[in-house]
Amino acid sequence: MSGRVVTLTANPSLDRTLSLPGPLVRGGVARLAPSSTEPGGKGVNVARAIAAAGGDVVTVLPAADDDPIVRALRGLDLPMATVPIATPVRTNYTLAEPDGTTTKLNEPGAPLDDEARGALTIALHQHAEGARWVVLSGSLPPGTPLDWYADLVRSLRDTGVKIAVDTSEAPLLALLAAGPDAAPDLLKPNSEELAQLSGVPEAHLTANRATALAALDTLHARGVAEVLLTLGADGALLSCAEGVWSATPPRIAVRSTVGAGDCSLAGHVLADLAGAAPAERLRSAVAYGAASASLPGSAVPTPEQVTALDVEVVTVRTVGLPSTTTAPPVTWSTTVPAAGRDV
Repeated sequence: MSGRVVTLTANPSLDRTLSLPGPLVRGGVARLAPSSTEPGGKGVNVARAIAAAGGDVVTVLPAADDDPIVRALRGLDLPMATVPIATPVRTNYTLAEPDGTTTKLNEPGAPLDDEARGALTIALHQHAEGARWVVLSGSLPPGTPLDWYADLVRSLRDTGVKIAVDTSEAPLLALLAAGPDAAPDLLKPNSEELAQLSGVPEAHLTANRATALAALDTLHARGVAEVLLTLGADGALLSCAEGVWSATPPRIAVRSTVGAGDCSLAGHVLADLAGAAPAERLRSAVAYGAASASLPGSAVPTPEQVTALDVEVVTVRTVGLPSTTTAPPVTWSTTVPAAGRDV
């Protein structure tokens, strides 16, 4: 594994998990089991998972030097670059039920002014020089221009770094509407976010593989080189120039789904750093996501907790991205054997 990864979390959080003794009852009283609080935000979660695997990673975020999230990250020895702001980092709450059901209550976060955004951009560029990946993750703080991620992607092009984006709703729509020059190398939507981008109802995407593939193709047509579509308990799809692969996760006892998608992205990046082929990048992504979901709160897995060999990967299409011709793509299902080691 070689190469530095830089993550940006513009809207970080302290993730507080409250463990319920049973199903949540609206208007009732619940006596909680011991709770936990961890430094979070999507980019922070990606960085923590990469660091746990021994990767070279730096996480960039806005937070005062004495903010609890900074103290927590120091306690994890996670390398970071912070831009000081006056408002404390938000707290997000997760209500975790015994069967693995989670209910998220997210605060909006601290607004960023032009000066803070400019300082974050400078810090991001400084650490991106010589890096392999930059990961832009999560929601944008209140008042942030919706096309900020698109601006960052454009500004990072001259560094030669690969750029991954994981966001949703208006910032995601703005990113893909900004044109091919703002398209990231890797986009990681879930089925709800793919529905937002394609205009196809989520139920149709999850029920019909051909519909999902057609929706992925529209993202490639907008300039996205690689798409990692995470589907929760149904696994994930990876679509790139070499083809499309589908992966099914191992059976696990779900404890919390918070951060599972972030760990999937981390698994993909780690495999790419190791020089893995697309099928193995997908296998690693799904294995990391499953390992995360088997842990409490927003804990991230160590490589010892990731069982990539238990992930089944199937080839869906290997003729590359759709061409401008009308010939239908060749599709079939072929199980791809697992590599002899975990990635």
